[in-house]
Amino acid sequence: MIMQAIALRLCPQQDLLAELETFIHAHQIEAACVVTCVGSLTTAVLRLASQNQPTTYTGHFEIVSLTGLMSVHGLHCHMAIADATGRTIGGHVLKGCRIYTTAELVLGILPDISFQRESDLETGYRELVIRPVE
Repeated sequence: MIMQAIALRLCPQQDLLAELETFIHAHQIEAACVVTCVGSLTTAVLRLASQNQPTTYTGHFEIVSLTGLMSVHGLHCHMAIADATGRTIGGHVLKGCRIYTTAELVLGILPDISFQRESDLETGYRELVIRPVE
């Protein structure tokens, strides 16, 4: 399997997750991962560990880590952000994360597999199922 790399930049006020979804759907990508991301946010919307509701943070934040798996069948991303004091918090990325100055990303495209999401009776969530592309 050979991974293809695609670089992209998001601009001020764009919604991080919405833009990634748009990109994945526009290119009909079956399997991709976030290789790296640096940037900043003015708003971060995260679902923290063991929480059902989102938490919204406003201010200026550095993206210190973004990781995730993406497909036309669904995205699952986690992010860590740091504030002006260096305090870092992280969680599951939700729509509403607004870019401050930039988000510079490299995505790895995996052309031989498909990331699908199916309901898992044990967890209650739509979990990853990996299938070969036919």
